[in-house]
Amino acid sequence: MLAVACLVCSAASAHAQLGGLGDRLKQAQDAKNKVDQKVGQIRISDADERKLGEEVSAKLRQEFGVYQDKDVTRYVSLVGKVLTQGSSRPQLDWQFIVLDTDGVNAFASPGGIVHVTRGLLGLVKTESELAGVLGHEITHVTAKHTVRAIEKNKLVSLTAQEVGGSSGLSESVLSKLSAAAYKTIISNAFDRDDEVEADRIGIGLANKAGYSPHGLAAVLTRLEERNKNQDQPNGLFASHPLIKDRITNIAEAIASGKLAAAATVGPRYTTHITFTSKSLAEVPVINGSRGLTGGEAKDAKSTKDTPPPAEQKPEPKKKGGLLGKVGLTSGSQSQNTQTVASAGARGLGQPDRDAKGGGNPARVAVTINPADVIEFKKGIV
Repeated sequence: MLAVACLVCSAASAHAQLGGLGDRLKQAQDAKNKVDQKVGQIRISDADERKLGEEVSAKLRQEFGVYQDKDVTRYVSLVGKVLTQGSSRPQLDWQFIVLDTDGVNAFASPGGIVHVTRGLLGLVKTESELAGVLGHEITHVTAKHTVRAIEKNKLVSLTAQEVGGSSGLSESVLSKLSAAAYKTIISNAFDRDDEVEADRIGIGLANKAGYSPHGLAAVLTRLEERNKNQDQPNGLFASHPLIKDRITNIAEAIASGKLAAAATVGPRYTTHITFTSKSLAEVPVINGSRGLTGGEAKDAKSTKDTPPPAEQKPEPKKKGGLLGKVGLTSGSQSQNTQTVASAGARGLGQPDRDAKGGGNPARVAVTINPADVIEFKKGIV
């Protein structure tokens, strides 16, 4: 009887211990699930969005430098300000920055900071074409495409403490988000729906201001010609869908929306933008891949001197480009290293993205008041 009693007590004790451990494991799993759910639903305020954009802009300016020409900066800013007046977020503190690089590219930082490169301005021929490009980038901001990509693709891995606050994002979270946002933006890694939306709304903004909505398609056609010998995605050419599809979609949007504005404003453009873009073979590039390594190497080499290694093959393209592949997602160190290495192989041969930049990251300050914008709009004829 005593032996049986001891066995019963031991079994009960073991069950209690195991049951308690199971409860603790379940509680831990429940807590993790709640964190995962929050991570997939990051909510970024307008103030935090601007902080995020400032950090991304600082990285872009450090990488490419800023073109220190006040007249050019003011001109681009006036075109941009005209467009933002008709956007869904005119209240943002919109800023337009010209990056000092021969690479043909444009980048929209969250919160209202739009960057275009000196090389892109040289490729564009009319003000309506510039309006088409700026309208596209402005829409990436107004539609929060970068923020949406981070949320949708879970590009960051956060702790329970990091997602639990209610007084804005912490510095550690902003740092993670800015790193993910930079890699998304520098690689033009927006998905198909975002690019189509940016094209459609962007040409609508241009048309509303009086510009011909065909300007963006003209730039895309020139980009396609520029990249005809490229076997890798490159700069603005790296976006989804393919340029031919984008041009077709733009034509359909113009027809269905009955967009009939006709101003191209070529003479005013060539008065302010007096330089032309270099060919891809003439663009000096950094060593490495800026979108994935951060562009630490600054040595310039001609693209013709740095062909991609023969053994590295590009992977088939998937919807969303690098989204979900490159970022700060959870997983083992070896898995993350393999992902970055794989993406690095795909990133070779992008002279416009990896173009060498200038050495001065300081913004060029320009003052534009409402009267300036009104006067500028009179020239859109």
